[in-house]
Amino acid sequence: MKASQTEAMDYASRFGFDSVDADGSYLRSLAAADLRGLLDRMREKKVEWAIAGFPVEFRKDDAAFAESMKTFPEFAAGLQRAGVKNMTTWISPGSADLTYLQNMRIHARRLREAASVMQDHGLRFGLEYVGPKTLWARQRYPFVHTMAEMKDLHGEIGKPNVGFVLDSWHWYTSGEKKADVLSLKAEQVVSIDLNDAPAGVEVDQQVDSRRELPASTGVIDVKSFLSALKEIGFTGPVRVEPFNEAVRRMPPEQAIGAAKAALDKAFAQVA
Repeated sequence: MKASQTEAMDYASRFGFDSVDADGSYLRSLAAADLRGLLDRMREKKVEWAIAGFPVEFRKDDAAFAESMKTFPEFAAGLQRAGVKNMTTWISPGSADLTYLQNMRIHARRLREAASVMQDHGLRFGLEYVGPKTLWARQRYPFVHTMAEMKDLHGEIGKPNVGFVLDSWHWYTSGEKKADVLSLKAEQVVSIDLNDAPAGVEVDQQVDSRRELPASTGVIDVKSFLSALKEIGFTGPVRVEPFNEAVRRMPPEQAIGAAKAALDKAFAQVA
């Protein structure tokens, strides 16, 4: 389902969520008076900003990247004006053409440039690695698909506002444990996605587009995942991200209610 920025706020307030993702294009387009009205509405509903998507085209050639960077400072300024603090994206786990080292150099250079713009506008930049073997193994040249490799990419980017988007799905499919989350500091984690995995499927056979709501099958050890985040002191945004056909077929209110119930069930394990 898709919802406008104001519809998302209304849904969040109605179903007990305390944050919503920010629509950067919409926020940039608002006149000052309209933005004030939107922020007043958020305060009334006790809803805050979670994350914004990253609009820069960094997965194609240099020309496409350079073109998309032209408007990025204005986009980032619009988020800053609205009080948004976090922006996120995901990293493709392989390439048909670029070796690991070539891909690392290109990602580090482009994302460093973007992160610098974000730093100028008070934005943190969360990067998500993609773990399923069914994705990275089909590429000629696998790329970053584990937490350890993402740490290397962060090091190559070399900007203090760059951190992790941690997804329980990718944590599970990359074979990571509670200790891996405990190796991080809270300030290194920008946001969290929670999912579960279908039962009866070996971890290396899990398919990215077939997930389950958090704590629904017990395949992913959400208790260990969340307890580790609690131990390191993470307090940022958490969302459900189930790529699940049954959820897609639900009416909006039913899907949102199911997501909230799943989150509540997951967090009850570490209460």
